[in-house]
Amino acid sequence: MYGEFNLYGVFIPTLLGLMLLAYALKGALRSWLTRTGLYRWIWHPALFNLAMYIAVLGMLISLMHWMQS
Repeated sequence: MYGEFNLYGVFIPTLLGLMLLAYALKGALRSWLTRTGLYRWIWHPALFNLAMYIAVLGMLISLMHWMQS
């Protein structure tokens, strides 16, 4: 994984970009689960949101690693 990328002279860590993208994707998944009614079957929503964020972030990191190979 690349260490950082240059955004108009400001070096931003790649992990920060992936974390922001994972947060946005998690928000989209959460709203979809809420609209479809599946979110009401979740026992502990805060714990589920954390696990969903970690899973999405892990998938993005492995996807980036796979794309570099």
